[in-house]
Amino acid sequence: MLVKVRSVANVGLETTAIEVEVDVASQGFPGFNIVGLASKAVEEARERVKTAITNSGFDFPPKRITVNLAPADIPKDGAAYDLPIAVGILAASDQCSIVNDQSSIFYGELSLDGSLRHTKGVLLVGLYAKNKAIYVPIFSANEATVVENVTVYPVRNLQELVDHFQDIKKIEPLKHVEIQELAQDANFEVDLAEVAGQEQAKRALTIAAAGGHNLLMFGPPGTGKTMLAKAMAGILPPLSSQEALEVTRIYSVAGMLDSGESLVRRRPYRHPHHGVSPAGMVGGGSNPLPGEVSLSHLGVLFLDEMAEFPRSVLESLRQPMEDGTVSIVRAAAHVSYPASFTLLAAVNPCPCGYLGHPRRECKCTDRMIRKYRSRISGPILDRIDLHVHVPAVEVEKLSTENPNSKTQNSKEIRDLVISSRKIQEIRFIGEKIYTNSQMGNKHVKKYCKLEPDAERILRLALEKFDLSARSYFRLIKVARTIADLEASENILTNHMAEALQYRQQI
Repeated sequence: MLVKVRSVANVGLETTAIEVEVDVASQGFPGFNIVGLASKAVEEARERVKTAITNSGFDFPPKRITVNLAPADIPKDGAAYDLPIAVGILAASDQCSIVNDQSSIFYGELSLDGSLRHTKGVLLVGLYAKNKAIYVPIFSANEATVVENVTVYPVRNLQELVDHFQDIKKIEPLKHVEIQELAQDANFEVDLAEVAGQEQAKRALTIAAAGGHNLLMFGPPGTGKTMLAKAMAGILPPLSSQEALEVTRIYSVAGMLDSGESLVRRRPYRHPHHGVSPAGMVGGGSNPLPGEVSLSHLGVLFLDEMAEFPRSVLESLRQPMEDGTVSIVRAAAHVSYPASFTLLAAVNPCPCGYLGHPRRECKCTDRMIRKYRSRISGPILDRIDLHVHVPAVEVEKLSTENPNSKTQNSKEIRDLVISSRKIQEIRFIGEKIYTNSQMGNKHVKKYCKLEPDAERILRLALEKFDLSARSYFRLIKVARTIADLEASENILTNHMAEALQYRQQI
């Protein structure tokens, strides 16, 4: 008997329909074969499915079983085909009354006892299955509840699923959940008000958070660079519904959503170790998975001690910093992941860290300093919008509290950032971008109106400092963000002057 069960294949962030054809032949030697360009993990499903069916109290037919995963030219990887294969075998052997239903999709990994395990990629299944029903593991089902017009059945085990189709005990579908109901407030683990001094660096963080601009902080050890970076998580604006869905898709396909979790509720903040490989940074593998740059999409990628990262890793950031996407080419697949992140980096001025320190002597030679700084190439530095010096703080500022200090706390700065983002949200309606940093050259010409004096200052700076065309447009985008923070329609002289002071590179 031949039975057809519907499933899907996730390749990157693209989802394709897969038809699982199961034939239990009445003649021939007993056997169990899976065909259709199946990977090693899919072929191993034979033992999992056989044992799961037996341990669930059903009979595994001692006949010749052939499973075809169609179309045969699409690579199939992972254990998510366990459930549709098991359902097909039970139906083909008359142990389950499932019909060849075009509107139902089965997706999930089986345990040996017949229960379903947490399976990555369920959100993508839900997004694909508009106006359909999906049967997915109970521990992953919440991912799909944020998608409208999808009936999500949370399946605990094979026995429960068979009882559902036999009308013995129906599985209750999950209710749709609005994304905004799941949003979480910011993380104020480190408040900017706790950082002594460093007002210029705090201002640069505000601009970076408001416009999504890349920021490099350089200065000696112990001046608060890492603490400032941690505090940035508390001033990032909340994710919009569309942004939350974009980020969650990436975490779902990477298998990084916890069991029962339905949504990424805060902007990503990734902090990889400097020993990360190029594949770990931009993504890779035989079945390409997203790397740190994609896991930071619409959030922050923090590189502490940036000069300690291998040059190959830093150079791999060029394309995503410019295009906002990563393309990974493998023999079996060509996938693209979004990677529109804000790069936040911290670096010492020299190997010992004390070059220019008012109280400590630098012990590095000129050659050592040049070699150290050459680890970060010019093209990478040119892609960083904001360069800010974080100097050593005077002892008096650390030991005494200034009653006249007007330092804003993270909540106040976050409110300012949110106001700026709302201006950008209105500005970019229909443009498929969210922040000023994502503007292309055509957007800059359309939305960035410079006052005559501001344009004159910009032209003088271009001639004096011999800035590149990329720097020209990045300066205007930073000035646009500064203007948004002040709710100014046009870019004024003071906005451009402030943007220019952040172009001083190490």
